Amino acid sequence: MNIYSAVCFDFDYTLGDSTDAIVAGFEHAFQKLGQPKPEREAVRGTIGYLLEDAYSNLTGDYDAGHRALFRKYFVEMARPRMLEETVLLPGAVELLKGLKGKGVRLGIVSTKAKNTIEQIMERHGLLEDLDFIIGTFDVTHHKPDPEGLLMALEKMGTTKSKFLYCGDTVLDAEAAQRAGVDFAPVLNGTTPAGDFVDWPNVHIAKDLNDLAAYLQV
Repeated sequence: MNIYSAVCFDFDYTLGDSTDAIVAGFEHAFQKLGQPKPEREAVRGTIGYLLEDAYSNLTGDYDAGHRALFRKYFVEMARPRMLEETVLLPGAVELLKGLKGKGVRLGIVSTKAKNTIEQIMERHGLLEDLDFIIGTFDVTHHKPDPEGLLMALEKMGTTKSKFLYCGDTVLDAEAAQRAGVDFAPVLNGTTPAGDFVDWPNVHIAKDLNDLAAYLQV
């Protein structure tokens, strides 16, 4: 195993679970926009995508105005619930604390809003363990574009060979490949292991405890 000096994570279904709040946000926004109520599993399959893209993928509606309204309506329902209800996935605290204890720099690169992640991590007592968070409004181009990861590399001040990105979707896998950094998929979300086989990866982790074992934490 490579000895990494910097490890970055996606958030949803990699470190945390906001499913109930996200589903409620989709249901609220779809109702306001006159769309049929979405199925829970369909919504789960979009978690990790840019909100506007998730809306269009589920509805076939690519109208810019509707996409913007979807975000507005989603946030007004989902954000307060995410701040209160989001749980960290099993092993997240131990993994982050363990890596920090070994002197590894830590970051998050996510399509979730930075201030939402900050408040969630602060509630769980982990915000000070992170060197930075890059969220949806911090980049111009979202995953699978590598912009967020390249920004993270610059912030970390490390080489690509010492940088690892961990995520749960093929968007994360493609972003890592395009950034030229190592990638470790974590199977906490809706993407099965087989979907990652064709993407470069150093280890497919069944959960965060498995990832911790791989990283020797």
